[in-house]
Amino acid sequence: MAGFDEATRVEAAGDGTYRAQLDPEWTVGGRPHGGYLLALVGRAVLAVTADHPQPLSASAVYASSPEVGPATVSVEVIRAGRLASQVRARLSQQGRVRVEALFVTGALEEAPEARFADAPPPAVAPIEECTRLPMEPMGPGFRIAMLDMVAQHIDPASFADARADMRGWLAFDDRTGAGEPDIWRRDTVSLLYAADAFPPPTLTLGSIGWVPTLELTAYLRSIPAPGPLRIRQRSRLVAGGLVDIVCEAWDSLDRVVVQATQLAAVRMPTA
Repeated sequence: MAGFDEATRVEAAGDGTYRAQLDPEWTVGGRPHGGYLLALVGRAVLAVTADHPQPLSASAVYASSPEVGPATVSVEVIRAGRLASQVRARLSQQGRVRVEALFVTGALEEAPEARFADAPPPAVAPIEECTRLPMEPMGPGFRIAMLDMVAQHIDPASFADARADMRGWLAFDDRTGAGEPDIWRRDTVSLLYAADAFPPPTLTLGSIGWVPTLELTAYLRSIPAPGPLRIRQRSRLVAGGLVDIVCEAWDSLDRVVVQATQLAAVRMPTA
């Protein structure tokens, strides 16, 4: 069982290439999770931008679904400026491109003062009143292994009406070695994972099967304070087998720490 640091570790192989091992514990239905893959690629990107030690944004296209096991990440610095660096990265496996990403890296402030904010934290039931999702939420045969490492606490009110608006809490489990339950890491790379960690809000509409991400863009806004992340994940349009998913996360000080939007494929029951 690999904790987040070990599971996202990369090793330099020369010429801007890094070796990685896609971990079986960070999977959904046996396949490496999209947010986990983005975080792993982020590790390789930060290895070449020492003057800009944190990701500010990441935009990824998921070209094909990888398997657990060895993979490589190639990194190319497009520009290294004074305030930020722009970097292109590609995760490949078995001669196929799995993830293609563009990153902007820089330095996040510890507690930036908001000049304007139109993103108040949503009302969410206390974490002890929420439902922690099990590793087999759809029954035997479909295992979300990463839920042995990360706790998703879903507010039951999310299913009160069909609004595709899911709310709850996200925390690393104490079995990851974080030290105590119901916390989030101050490692900003973990926010890349958080941007895609919650269940798809189409579950409240009765979607069936996996909801694979096609493209994901995340903005990191602040280093998170200790405590669980408050998550709101919602959709605005389901049509033509596609859905948009908007994710916002607040830390324990009610500051937005990551914003994300993605386009995903979705299957809905026939009428």
